[in-house]
Amino acid sequence: MEILLVLGFPLLGAALLAVVGAQRYAAEVNVAVSLATLLAAAALVVRIIHGGPMTVAREQFFIDPFNVFLVALTALVGFTTAVFSRPYMRIEAGHGRLSPGRLRLYHSMYQLFMAAMFVALTTNNMGFLWVSMEAATLSTVLLVSLYRTRASIEAAWKYFILCGVGIALALFGTILLYVAAEGLLGGSDMDALLWTHLDAVKGQLEPRVMGLAFVFLLVGYGTKVGLAPLHNWLPDAHAEGPTPVSAVLSGLLLNVALYAVMRCKILADGALHSALPGHMLMGFGLLSTLLASFYLWRQRDIKRLFAYSSIEHMGIITFAFGMGGPVANFAGLLHMTVHSLTKSAIFFTAGHAAQSAGTQRMDGIRGLLALHPSVGWGLMLGSLAILGMPPFGVFASEYLILTTAMRDHPWATPILLIALAVAFAAIFSRVQPMVFGDTDARPLPHSPALVPVFVHLAIVLMLGVYIPPALAEWYRLAARLMAG
Repeated sequence: MEILLVLGFPLLGAALLAVVGAQRYAAEVNVAVSLATLLAAAALVVRIIHGGPMTVAREQFFIDPFNVFLVALTALVGFTTAVFSRPYMRIEAGHGRLSPGRLRLYHSMYQLFMAAMFVALTTNNMGFLWVSMEAATLSTVLLVSLYRTRASIEAAWKYFILCGVGIALALFGTILLYVAAEGLLGGSDMDALLWTHLDAVKGQLEPRVMGLAFVFLLVGYGTKVGLAPLHNWLPDAHAEGPTPVSAVLSGLLLNVALYAVMRCKILADGALHSALPGHMLMGFGLLSTLLASFYLWRQRDIKRLFAYSSIEHMGIITFAFGMGGPVANFAGLLHMTVHSLTKSAIFFTAGHAAQSAGTQRMDGIRGLLALHPSVGWGLMLGSLAILGMPPFGVFASEYLILTTAMRDHPWATPILLIALAVAFAAIFSRVQPMVFGDTDARPLPHSPALVPVFVHLAIVLMLGVYIPPALAEWYRLAARLMAG
């Protein structure tokens, strides 16, 4: 029942908002639907904690501690983003950037995007996983192009083309996965694509076909993760779309794509009986982290700056999952959590800062503390958190990843340290003048919705100091599942 509510609320919300999405109260409806989804996700978490993994709808959906953790995180960030978007989108409409029709499109596609991510996270069918990832791509293409400017349309096309190529490669990998399993599983065609069935026979899958399938699946879904050199769509999509879209792209969609990669890695590990899948993840992760850290120095747009930061951090998480093992997987899950919360909080503050200054260029944003102290403090604290300053949770997760790398892969440690140092210098040197100094910008016509910012940062701070035992056990269960 709980899973039906998690999937049903956003689908119902998308249909409802397609009708009333242009009305003044549409933002409140969007928040209410997101809150209902969050409550349903919480009920699903309780069900899994007490009852263990389960399948529903004739095994087409499968819930375990790994994906229910991501369902809860997605529902939380989806709700806080809906709260933030309420005043933000009204300011955009007041500035003439959005018509009533585009507001309707935004609200309905936002809920459809959330529904697609929940399907991707909970489906047991690898074919449905591919379909839901494609649905998430199509809905966010419309959101990225919402302003209908030349730059936003170009960014949406780049996103559509590059991710479309990636999804096509993932489709070919899914077909190869079916080929590797069909002879073993028999029965109906659908049985050979059910992840739980594949996991039960992963040691008997044809290794050569499975190895080739994993390459296509990693490159395909890795495109949506934003792994270098497949990352070119990500900075443009973040910079040109509305800020709430940037927040959910960075804080949620990248996680969902990486989840798809990890489900495939578990199968490949069992079939290949080698460390090759892990080494591939480590290689893509290190390349992404290093490349993104140096690209940070070239950025002049605040949203592009933090988009490249997302590439860096997804590289760190991918590297952690590539190392494998209980500690590295635990650290990767913790980093996934704190990155989602912190990066979405940063985009919330960056959006209001850009609205106040009338530009996204960092040299045009000055004196946030003097004009909007809550925006200034939110941006500064969020930046310090994402840069790994103690006692925030990003420091704890990066510390675990670095110490695990020192023990198991010492050659990678200097690369990680160089990337982290370069990223710290690049971001801090640009954020500081935006927060401090004088400004002649005008106050916003609506009070910014910054409660979500400080709620997110408070959780990230808590996770750096104290991880509740129930949450720590949750991470450990998920980490063991990921280790196969």
